[in-house]
Amino acid sequence: MSATQKTISPVDSSVYAERPYASAKEIATALAKAAAAQTAWRNVPIAERAQYCTRFTDAFVAKTDEIAPELTWQMGRPVSAVPGEVRGFEERARHMIDIAPTALADVQTEPKAGFTRFIRREPLGVVLTVAAWNYPYLIAVNSVVPAIMAGNAVILKHSSQTPLCGERFAQCFKEADLPEGVFQVLHLDHASTEQTIKDPRIDFVAFTGSVGGGHSIQRAASSRFVGTGLELGGKDPAYVRPDVNLAHAIENTVDGTFFNSGQSCCATERIYVHEKVYDSFVEGFVDLTKQYRLGNPLEPETNLGPLVRTSAADFVRKQSDEAVAAGARALIDSSLFPANKPGTPYLAPQVLVDVDHNMRVMTEESFGPVVGIMKVHSDKEAIDLMNDSSYGLTASIWTEDEQAAIDIGDRVNTGTWFMNRADYLDPALAWVGVKDSGRGCTLSSVGYEHLTRPKSFHLRTAT
Repeated sequence: MSATQKTISPVDSSVYAERPYASAKEIATALAKAAAAQTAWRNVPIAERAQYCTRFTDAFVAKTDEIAPELTWQMGRPVSAVPGEVRGFEERARHMIDIAPTALADVQTEPKAGFTRFIRREPLGVVLTVAAWNYPYLIAVNSVVPAIMAGNAVILKHSSQTPLCGERFAQCFKEADLPEGVFQVLHLDHASTEQTIKDPRIDFVAFTGSVGGGHSIQRAASSRFVGTGLELGGKDPAYVRPDVNLAHAIENTVDGTFFNSGQSCCATERIYVHEKVYDSFVEGFVDLTKQYRLGNPLEPETNLGPLVRTSAADFVRKQSDEAVAAGARALIDSSLFPANKPGTPYLAPQVLVDVDHNMRVMTEESFGPVVGIMKVHSDKEAIDLMNDSSYGLTASIWTEDEQAAIDIGDRVNTGTWFMNRADYLDPALAWVGVKDSGRGCTLSSVGYEHLTRPKSFHLRTAT
């Protein structure tokens, strides 16, 4: 009998789902089916691929009411917030479908007498998507839909925390009548995932997860010249300038910090505020934070759910405690949140001031509902502090001066630079990271470049 994976719900610590891991024979069968299906799928016209993917998207959106409680039970996000993930899924899927004809079109060169020359974007083959639990549908759709639109076959290995999300993908592609083998789901343990990556029938790996996980993926792929896309961690900063719309900045940085209980690669985890608006910003930020309701995520009034597991909450608690011991001040009284209980995944939000970069909470990814706020005296100081990180996924600036935002953005080492917003992916823009936040790209027309390979056609037509 094969081993099984168990999904422990953070809602009540019960076993919500249990699935057997795929056997070696099942993995080999899936790889063979994917490779065979892809040889036919690559010849399907893009317009026809779009019809399949559109039907898939329609089927998924129609299941919003079923998906919401199912997702909440798996990873703890408040059920009231799940429809937002479905909307984001739909936005990304439809955008990548719509731009595919242009993004995948032949690249024409300048005319040359006696020659026809162009570059064709060819599919890679079989793409293995290894998706994370924190935004299980948004993360997976970033690579799954464009990979299929580009003529690849896809095998999805979802997190053991959210296995039903992978199965929802399979269900919706089946309802869309996608040819068998073009999309498959496998439940894999770490060892089987590593062996699958090493299989010569895998042509690309799209991974989202921790920095350590990214290194493991890269090691597994290192024996072959196979591409990897790695979206890893973040310690994303915000800079609040003195010309800021203060109410707007407070509302949106609080949301960017605490949405999904801070379990977002692009959550705002550290904030630098100009001294001229520091006191007012901190006061407003704390007041709004106190309005959150921590509790059972299945209750509609809850807007702050548990972390994914108790160990994650313990990690954040330890970061905060270490910072306070080193001189930081905690501005949120956890007794305001009765559901906050040590030894459980339920953790009150926390705002820390008098922090510095000697504290882990300002340098190490927290992935939870805590933020440190520092006072700065100039743009340069803010830039230096934002860049003082091993991560570089997103960063934001809060100002009314667009040119200043552009000028400062040019000096910040990050994949995405926001002005007056944060924690949002626009599918028309490339989603990338620098430093330990990873490499590669998803979304936008640039994302298609990573799911295809260029093939040059150099034809002498006059002899």
